Amino acid sequence: MSGQEQDLSSYPPFFLHQSESVRTVEPKDSIPPISDEPDPIPCIDLQHLNPEEIGKACRDWGMFRLVNHGIPMELVTQLQEQSMKVFSLPFEDKQASLQSPITYFWGTAVLTPSRVALREKVHKMSRIEGIRARLDLLPQMTTDDPMFISFRNLLEEYGKHTAELTRCLFEALRKNVGIDHALSKPYLSEDRGFLRLYRYFPCSKPNKEEGISAHTDSTVLSIVNQDQVGGLQVFKDDRWIEIKPIPNTLIVNIGGMFQAMSNDEYKSAKHRVMNKQKERISICYFAAPEDDAVIHSTKYKPFTYKDFTAQVQEDRKTTGNKVGLQRFKPT
Repeated sequence: MSGQEQDLSSYPPFFLHQSESVRTVEPKDSIPPISDEPDPIPCIDLQHLNPEEIGKACRDWGMFRLVNHGIPMELVTQLQEQSMKVFSLPFEDKQASLQSPITYFWGTAVLTPSRVALREKVHKMSRIEGIRARLDLLPQMTTDDPMFISFRNLLEEYGKHTAELTRCLFEALRKNVGIDHALSKPYLSEDRGFLRLYRYFPCSKPNKEEGISAHTDSTVLSIVNQDQVGGLQVFKDDRWIEIKPIPNTLIVNIGGMFQAMSNDEYKSAKHRVMNKQKERISICYFAAPEDDAVIHSTKYKPFTYKDFTAQVQEDRKTTGNKVGLQRFKPT
């Protein structure tokens, strides 16, 4: 089998049997121009955190670029390479093998069920013990397979770095907005955090097909590690701005839960991913509160993360869209 045939066999059959015009996503609203100016995203140095700088970034943008984050570049490169190997497995093998708690998805996004997204993802919860147990049980992920041994080890190491990084950032942001340390422990739960590895499929017309449509994240913080292909965009000042892929940097998003915790001082950034002419790998960690942690805010009625996610699912079923925090505004 040739390399090209092997690559095609890893794609969901839908994309092999549909013309590009059929699977092209055309948003209902017109797309504002994409900025081609030098990267304007605020840059924050983890080793020299300045409360005023990180606060301004979160108020003005709802996201920032993080440098000197402590995750080894070699680890990131290896995880990206191993992720591509897993995504390049035949489609039927991925569907059969990657099941809960490590799950495989493709195509239609839960954010917009009526649209077909040109991407696939592997999802896992952040608890390393559960990951190891499941990998050992999967038929094609036995300890005799060097690729999956390497993949498992890389996931474990990356997870440890990301968990430590998230705790550090949350502590800095918590202090900035005055969240009581004694009350904040359930606001960040390593057990509820999750990692998603995305592969975005190529398209012949860049910025015409959505890998993921415009949305804000529901969690506390999101940490995005994108490869050098690009495609991540943020909406600010009535335009979409391309977030340039800069090696050895991370993009940190404020999630809806932290927006509520901060009494709307920090806003969750609206962002999307547009497919490019090359495949793109993205490694995303989402930090979440405990399910029953009550979020207290002067802007919203008290609610739990479990309440919020249940309401989001209900809104998606009934309206086709995520309504989000607006549902919890005082009446």
